[in-house]
Amino acid sequence: MRHVGLILEDGFQLMGLAALSAFELANAELGDMGYRLTVLSEKGGTIRSSMNAGIETTPLGFVPDTLMVAGQLVPQDISPGLRAYVALAGNEARRVAGVCTGAFVLAQAGLLDGRTATTHWAHAHALQKRFPKIKVEEDRIFVRDGNIWTSAGMSSAIDLTLALIEEDHGPKLSRLLARKLVVYHRRHGGQSQFSAMLALEPRSDRVKRALTYARENLRNSLSVEELAEAANLSPRQFSRVFREETGRSPAKAVEMLRLEAARVMLEDGRYPLEIVARDTGFADRDRMRRAFLRNLGQPPASVKRGLMPMQERESA
Repeated sequence: MRHVGLILEDGFQLMGLAALSAFELANAELGDMGYRLTVLSEKGGTIRSSMNAGIETTPLGFVPDTLMVAGQLVPQDISPGLRAYVALAGNEARRVAGVCTGAFVLAQAGLLDGRTATTHWAHAHALQKRFPKIKVEEDRIFVRDGNIWTSAGMSSAIDLTLALIEEDHGPKLSRLLARKLVVYHRRHGGQSQFSAMLALEPRSDRVKRALTYARENLRNSLSVEELAEAANLSPRQFSRVFREETGRSPAKAVEMLRLEAARVMLEDGRYPLEIVARDTGFADRDRMRRAFLRNLGQPPASVKRGLMPMQERESA
């Protein structure tokens, strides 16, 4: 039985506890082969969440097989004692994971120096500025670098935990747990924290209408002329307004929409690459492959096989 410890600090965000829910359901399936779960804090006793809900904890001492650190709503400096314990865990635990702003705790303990990591998008710039030795991937669901894992905010705690369980017990169990948790079978760590539509954030109804048209007609060529017609603008005016509102060219935005749709189809696992390329407007497998490598650093076949993308792979 593997031992999982979750560290809480005063002001922790309740969604961080979602990680333990996945392990709890795994135990129902695995029995004696499951996980021993312990909620930890530096001194033990009652720890208060950001909503003032209390939870009883065990004081630090042993180093578990997997140590997870839940994030606070507002990241704070940690004590020398907690810093020393987390640094020790980086060497002695099989895995250490920072959930949401828990990445700040790992960073203060020196575990993220020279590594790639992520955190909640709202705190990513602060993490990068305060700890310049980290390569912060601010738009990832979770990142694995060696034995150190970090996740984005809120519900991504479940994605990270399902990935940990999948590493231990395989994809069949993680898929079952995803169904029990009523979540989409786990999002790959390389997947964006945002949908393409949200990331583009157009202001005007005309540009929103053009993007909606593009998403609903990915098989089309989606030229500037076609999109401009959907927006009821001239092609020249449309290109100018589109770039002003989204910071991207229409062609780049269309590629983002195609990639997002292709990933969903590939992760479903039922569609051949040729069908995915055709239905998402890439026309052929080679063109889709080049787009995946250029934007995501992995070929579409890796997504289809459920392999971990670049941000999740272990450092050499």
